[in-house]
Amino acid sequence: MNNTAICTQKVRLYPNLTMKKVLDDLCDYRRYCWNQGLALWNDMYDESLIMNDKKLRPNARKVRDELVANKEDWQYQLSSRCLQLAIFDLGVAWKNYLNQTLPDWGKPQFKYKKSNKQGFKTDNARLVGRALFLDKPRSINADNWFPIRIKGLKRIEGKLKLTSVTRKGNKYWASLTFEVKSIRQKRKTKSSTAIDLNVGHINYTDGKINTLPKKLQRLYGRIKHYQQCLSKKRIVNGKLAAQSKNYVKTRAKLQRDYDKVVNIQHDIVQKFTTKLVTDYDKIVIEDLDVKKMQMSHVASKGMHRSMFGYFREVLKYKCDWYGKEIILADQYYPSTQRCSSCGYIKTGEEKVCLNGNKKHRTKHNEYICYECGAIKDRDENAVMNLLALAE
Repeated sequence: MNNTAICTQKVRLYPNLTMKKVLDDLCDYRRYCWNQGLALWNDMYDESLIMNDKKLRPNARKVRDELVANKEDWQYQLSSRCLQLAIFDLGVAWKNYLNQTLPDWGKPQFKYKKSNKQGFKTDNARLVGRALFLDKPRSINADNWFPIRIKGLKRIEGKLKLTSVTRKGNKYWASLTFEVKSIRQKRKTKSSTAIDLNVGHINYTDGKINTLPKKLQRLYGRIKHYQQCLSKKRIVNGKLAAQSKNYVKTRAKLQRDYDKVVNIQHDIVQKFTTKLVTDYDKIVIEDLDVKKMQMSHVASKGMHRSMFGYFREVLKYKCDWYGKEIILADQYYPSTQRCSSCGYIKTGEEKVCLNGNKKHRTKHNEYICYECGAIKDRDENAVMNLLALAE
């Protein structure tokens, strides 16, 4: 079975000094276009409310045409696609803001120059061998435009649709989005599994995956130490702290460890989800409302580190790619309270909470059925309850 899909690869960029200046200018230009567009959008929206006229409400095309009509001379030295894609993304962000049911609902914000992460997008870039060619403005001499060497690109038979360049510190990355005409499907196994997401580990029918290994815990300890060092420097020196060489070095070490954490987490999720879509045809997962589960800053940090949202996102697109079925259990399905042997559901004071059950003095990871007397591991019992939904 062949189908069309969108695949994205992240590669490292190694520009020369000339192209490094070009990338920095495009990052600044993207931020400029976003902020100018957002300010204009807000003014148009406020005007429509004051005049009580829906025809005056802004959209991406109105804002884009206004910015293009008022272009400065220096803007013609940079790619026009940078402006158009920035306003397109602004339109998507504003549309999401008007839909409060989205999990990451919020009003579009202005972007800051001092932010560690900067970037831009273009849909006119080309790949030639192991090099990336950005779209050159007409006013630039071809002798001053060079290919950018890339590393980490895997061979993909498809058309390059979009290039998103990101700058973090002194490093440059590019996310290359391809439209692939065919994806080789995974073999059918006629087997099912269920996933129970927990803070620090993921349980499924064939075992458990640790999402917080010791190397991650060591990195989190170092991150905490660097954050404390930076905080003390800011308390003692105020705004002058950022001008210190030691402050800059410590901040670079902090960012380096953050990058290591992200790489390790993504590696765990990518390998585990690939194993799931390879070994199973049906996968049951809970439809968790993560924001409502974040009861305190401690619980919020644990859930953030356990990557609930990222895991579901990756698993969903891989199931779509390879023709596997993903089943979402209702967020009110009592997978933890239900006995997988007899079907008895605990209610009231019998419920199993984060610290077990105070009335019966059970532990956090212990499930005791008061109907049939079965004694089970709490997470394994939840997995078996979820697995029943695949039948």
